[in-house]
Amino acid sequence: MHPLLKRISIDPKVCIGKPCIRGTRPGVSLLLDRIADRETEAELLVDYPQSSSDDIRAAIACGAEMACERVIPITPLLAA
Repeated sequence: MHPLLKRISIDPKVCIGKPCIRGTRPGVSLLLDRIADRETEAELLVDYPQSSSDDIRAAIACGAEMACERVIPITPLLAA
């Protein structure tokens, strides 16, 4: 497993349980869509100041793992 994937979380209460950057709301698919639309890392960081360069790379790593049709062992957050 890529070490950056530790930055990704799945919580049924956030983004309908879709993979997101841990502790924030930007979904992996949203970031990947914007990267595909040629937005730069700098533009993403302006729009999502709570995120970091590593978070953006984690979204890319997550997308790459999903494209390989691998099971990604992301532990869901349990209700408090």
